[in-house]
This record gives sequence, structure tokens and C-alpha cells, in this order.
Amino acid sequence: MKSLTQSLRSRWFVAAVHAGFWLLLYLAATSFGGKAPEFREAEAASTPAQSPAPVAKLEQLFAPGVWPKAVADTNTLNPFFTRHFIPPPTPAPPPPTTRKIEVTYQGFYQTGDGPKHALLKLGEALSFAPIGARVATNLFVAAATMQALTLTNLAGQTNVLLLNTKKEIEVPIQ
Repeated sequence: MKSLTQSLRSRWFVAAVHAGFWLLLYLAATSFGGKAPEFREAEAASTPAQSPAPVAKLEQLFAPGVWPKAVADTNTLNPFFTRHFIPPPTPAPPPPTTRKIEVTYQGFYQTGDGPKHALLKLGEALSFAPIGARVATNLFVAAATMQALTLTNLAGQTNVLLLNTKKEIEVPIQ
């Protein structure tokens, strides 16, 4: 064993193996002086091998009629889309309880000993109302002067309208 180890470690053995590898490399580069065999296509003499997987049913597996239909498009711009959580429908907002009307005071008139009548423009309609009369829902004429009209409601809130000036007033819906 000792002699084998010494011979493997000798410089002459390493030099011979090194020279042998260089000789093999030279012969491989020069093709050993021979030529490559001619390759040609030949027909197989045996039948092709049978596939162990049942591929005949594969077409049915990927048919479009087999898969369930998508609930919604998933190729939307929102990357956080999910079909798992469906929020409850939002309830409709409650109907409004008030509305806004546009009122313009256009003056008043009085005949003899009769009461004063205020000329009002409600939206586009012209109306005449005596002092104390109802103009709109919960809105009454309180006073009429040459410069202003005072409107009030049942809660005692007043609105002062200047002559020929439009003003939006919020009144309850009946």
C-alpha cells in the first residue's frame, strides 16, 4: 500500500498523466484521424409507446361548459376585487323633509279701508296674499311695508325679504 501511495505521489507519474491528457485533447481536436458516421432518418420498426395517463378525457376537463360562470369581471382595474364578501345592499336615503322655495317681494297694495295685500313671486308664479295669509307650508305673511316683507312660521321664526330681492327659504314638505 505504501509503494502505491509513493508511486501516485511521484513527479514522474503526475507528468505522465498530464502528458497523456494533453495527447487525448490533441487527438480529440483533430478528430482522431477519422470521420463522424452518417446520420439519417429512419422509420421506427416498433409501434409508439402508449401514454400511461388518460389524455382522452383531458379535452373534456378544459371545455368551457364545465367551468362555473364568473359572478363579475375579475379583470377590472381594482386589484382588491373579491367575490367572497358581498356587502349588503345600501338602503335608500330617507325622503327629504324640507324643500327650498325662491321668494321675491314685489310690493303691496291696499284699497280704501281694506287689508294690505302683498305681491309675491314664488318661483315663477305671481301670487297676492293678504296679511296673515299662508304663502307656503308653515309660512305666513306677518307684515308688509314699502321696503320689506316679514314672513313667519308657527315656531315664531321670521324671514325679512327686501323689495325686489330673491331669497331662498326652506319650508317643510306636507
